[in-house]
Amino acid sequence: MELKRVVVTGMGALTPLGNTMPSFWDGLINGVSGADFIKLFDVTKFKTKFACELKDFEPTNYLEKKEARKMDRFTQTALVVSDEAVKDAGISKDNVNTDRVGVIFSSGIGGIVTFQQEVLDFGKGDGTPRFNPFFIPKMILDIGAGQISMRHGFRGPNFAVVSACASSTNGIMEAYNLIRLGKANIILAGGSESVICEAGVGGFNAMKALSERNDDPKTASRPFDKDRDGFVMGEGAGILVLEELEHAKARGARIYCEIAGAGASADAHHLTAPHPEGLGAKNVMIEALADAGMKPEDIDYINVHGTSTPLGDIAETKAIQAVFGEHAYNLNISSTKSMTGHLLGAAGVIEAIACVNAVVHDIVPPTINHFTDDPELDNKLNFTFNTAQKRTVRAALSNTFGFGGHNASVIVKKFVD
Repeated sequence: MELKRVVVTGMGALTPLGNTMPSFWDGLINGVSGADFIKLFDVTKFKTKFACELKDFEPTNYLEKKEARKMDRFTQTALVVSDEAVKDAGISKDNVNTDRVGVIFSSGIGGIVTFQQEVLDFGKGDGTPRFNPFFIPKMILDIGAGQISMRHGFRGPNFAVVSACASSTNGIMEAYNLIRLGKANIILAGGSESVICEAGVGGFNAMKALSERNDDPKTASRPFDKDRDGFVMGEGAGILVLEELEHAKARGARIYCEIAGAGASADAHHLTAPHPEGLGAKNVMIEALADAGMKPEDIDYINVHGTSTPLGDIAETKAIQAVFGEHAYNLNISSTKSMTGHLLGAAGVIEAIACVNAVVHDIVPPTINHFTDDPELDNKLNFTFNTAQKRTVRAALSNTFGFGGHNASVIVKKFVD
């Protein structure tokens, strides 16, 4: 069986840098930090008092008030980006068979804000179980995919993928495989996350995963810097419209780029810490290259997982050097989490969108907030510190790694008919 080719024909993004895909990309290439003090809840007693929140996001600007109340924030953002992506791709019921259009939409945690509020409300009562009838539908991880399909009438494959911070990259991989096997013509693949609440920030603080640089939030996310002290939490959503090539051409769709390959692996090492030599990260990049039929020398840019944690940045750098050898010094490497923060289950798709734009525009977004070289890293590598760099980007690889040792990578390349 000959596998079909898969291209990207639409995108949508809602991030701390902007509420549309173009404004997100503009923020990236201009090195804008999305971090600021948290406004969504009272942080007085919390160790970390800042995050990368969405700016000026009002759900009722996009959704009817009655409908918005039935959704957790992570689902509201999912619908917003689905609208942008569908419009961007030029999809309508007149030019596609909706039975062949699917949605694979992920989240690492799901409706934690809803869960927190319902449990708190129950605890304030007399023990009588009085729960909102929308409690469960608002909270469950798959509801983003379900709501998107209902909003647009898409009846193809529909589910969520959960692998912590690798979730939406695994979702892109699943969509890519289904389309190239002929199981669907189009799949909207993406993810959303909204965990900036007491339980989310408090839980990650308890793990000692978050930066506590409260005196300077804007520069707190500093991947590969000697003084990095943890990640900065972000929120938002993103979607890629993946489409079978001949189907896209037949309907006259604009093609951004081609999905070249993808891979998945496990560290099999620790609940939260990466393998110290980056073994799982090494394996997943090798698998993605093999799936794409590409050599290391074919890659020009890597959007790294790069969370700004002491151990993670070192392990990923070792893995890159093990896979790419001398070519590692010809690569541009950057962590866009230095600007967006860590969007957890939505991180993969947001960073894949950054890779698509890098391939389309031949610009590599920077790793901002670099002040001091880390002697444990090879600083001859080009981490694209502080300023975007123009270069030809024939192909870009995006890495995402999740708690539990889940690793996923996807490669996008310039489209050549």
